[in-house]
Formats: sequence, C-alpha cells, structure tokens
Amino acid sequence: MQKILIVEDEKAISGVLHSILSDELTEYEFVIAEDGLEGYKQIEKEDFALVISDIKMPKLSGTELLKQSMMLKPESTFIMISGHADIDSAVSCLKEGAYDFISKPIDINRLITSVKNALAKESLKKENKNLQTENKTLKRKVNKKYQMIGDSPALKKIQDMIEKVAVSDARVLITGPNGAGKELVAHAIHNQSERARGPMIEVNCAAIPSELIESELFGHVKGSFTGAIKDKQGKFEQANGGTIFLDEIGDMSLIAQAKVLRALQESKVSPVGSDKEIKVDVRVIAATNKNMQKEIEEGKFREDLYHRLSVIEIYVPPLDDRKEDIKLLVDHFSGMIADEHGTAVKKFDDKAIEALKVLSWTGNIRELRNVVERLIILGGNSVSEEDVASFVRK
Repeated sequence: MQKILIVEDEKAISGVLHSILSDELTEYEFVIAEDGLEGYKQIEKEDFALVISDIKMPKLSGTELLKQSMMLKPESTFIMISGHADIDSAVSCLKEGAYDFISKPIDINRLITSVKNALAKESLKKENKNLQTENKTLKRKVNKKYQMIGDSPALKKIQDMIEKVAVSDARVLITGPNGAGKELVAHAIHNQSERARGPMIEVNCAAIPSELIESELFGHVKGSFTGAIKDKQGKFEQANGGTIFLDEIGDMSLIAQAKVLRALQESKVSPVGSDKEIKVDVRVIAATNKNMQKEIEEGKFREDLYHRLSVIEIYVPPLDDRKEDIKLLVDHFSGMIADEHGTAVKKFDDKAIEALKVLSWTGNIRELRNVVERLIILGGNSVSEEDVASFVRK
C-alpha cells in the first residue's frame, strides 16, 4: 500500500488532516511526523506518494525539509501548508519543486482537490517511467538482433549519423552494395526513434511483381482485380504509427513511384479499387544498391521522388572498405552460429583472421557470415589458415 506523509507540529491539525484525508483516500496509508527533522528521517527510510508539510516547524522548517528532500529524492511530491502565508513563501516553495501551496485556515475542499490532483500526477509520472523502462528494454532486445558490429571509422560515422537522424521523422535513403548492412541501418534508426514502440514494416520492392506492388503498398478492396477475393490492408496502413522500410526502392516501377510520391506528399493512401483515402502517420526509410543519379538520368526513377526520399542520405560502404571490422564480425557470427547449432563457440586463430582479411568480399557482410558458418562446420577444432585456404574459394 502506498503511503502519504503528514509533517505537522500541531497535533490537532495533523489529526484533522489525517481524519479527513483517510476517509477520502482509503487506498493509502498515512504516516505522521511531528517536526521537520522527523519528517526528513521518514523520507530517508521510504518513498511516499505524497508529502503534506507545514512550513513553520521546530528543528527543521518545512522549506528546508522541501529543499533537502528534493535533493535526496527529486521525484518527491510536496504540498506545503502555512498559517503565515504570503506570496514570497508560496513562490519560494514552488520554485523549490512543491506541487502546491495552501494557506491556513485550510479550505478542506481545496486541500482534497489538490491532494487528489497531486496523486494523479504522481501516478502518471510512474506510469510514464515504467513505459520508458519498457521501451528501453524493448530497444535492447531488438538491437541485439540487429546489432551493428565493428569499430572502424566508417562504421562509427554511420552510427553517429543514425544517432542524429533517429530523433527526427526525416525520411532517410540508405545506399550501398548488396550485403553491406543497409537493413541493419534501417532497423537501428527505427529502434532509436520515438516510433520504436510502433511497427516496422519491411517491403522488398525488387521481390514484388510490378503489377502487384501497388496492392502491396496501399492495399485493395474485394473485386478490384482478378484474385482480389477479399479486402487487403496495405503496408503503409500496417506501418501506421511506425516506420515503413522500402528496400531496393530503385527497382520500383514508375507507376508505383508516382503513387508513393502522392502518399508522401499527402500522408494519405487509397487502396486499389477504392475512392476512399486513408490517413497514415508513417516514417519512410528507403534503401537501394543502385546509382540513383544514373537511374534518374536514364528515366528509370523520378527525380521528385528521389528528393522526397533522400532528406538524409546514409552510405553504407562495402566490407572491403572496413576490413578492420572482420575480426569482430567473425567473433560475433561464431557466437551466433554456435547458439543456432547448440554447440560450443569455435575459435578462429589469428592467421585465419588475417587470411580472411586478404580476401575480397564482393558479397560483403552477408558473404562473410556464410563463410564463417562453412568454416565452423568443415574446419578443425579451431579454424586455421589452412581451413580458410581449403574451404574458401576466391
């Protein structure tokens, strides 16, 4: 049961306060302190949902109790009471962090209203704190899956960019070769943003036939085309309140590009076969392995859509440009693969790591992960330089 502390040197007043408030707030337990020093000792021992304190008291004044308590427990909620009320006292208490100031003789209705409002505010603060804790826990769990491994200058530059752009809702275009980690960057932005509690919906634009991409993105109504046997919600609507990740955006048809442009301009989508417009609140992150300027020059990609998508552009370099990260990546993949297979982690000796660094990684991090798994399966008790020479063909 939560507790309320009454700090008052006049027993008659503390008795009245206790009697009235305990009838109104049956779910709380009340503790009474007869002076400021005793009140401070109580606050040191335990947390109170609310402290109601007189100002003029022996040993330690209410003003000093407020100051010292706020230094000890900044989340404390105080209502101050005084028979010597004046504007300066009220302002001073409020500046020190008191929730309210009530003068004697006490207006009981005003006191009850103030106490209930203060407790409601305290409850809301705790709820927000719990939500923040849950949010951080969620981010840690998700971040482990989409962890970015390495300490190269190139990766640190990307991580700095992510930290800066995540706090905004600016659209981001991620460029770089296949397998370099563009998806990880997209997830990192989402996970570090205020939208982390919302959905992140991924769309591989290259994997969806051009005639179906509009339906996938915006949904359709029953009967709108052959095979549309029921209404379908589109990816933009599914991502409402969160993030949509348009991977391989450079492979999207010009017709679909026009529809996406309209959705970005108006924050609305229309399902195929419907005149209805659906309002969506979505952050858009896109990725491509193509040279977008070349695509624009060849008429394959709309320049206006490119500028809408690339408010922020993040380039993810190939693994060949950050080979100093290979050892950390190998260690990471070794642990991950051991967990998947239910086996002990297999060590790669230093010469094996150096042999991997000499190679060219056209498939980037995705290729390295596959090679690590192959070497763990086919190599000896620890992976050697000879294992790399035997089982990695370049």
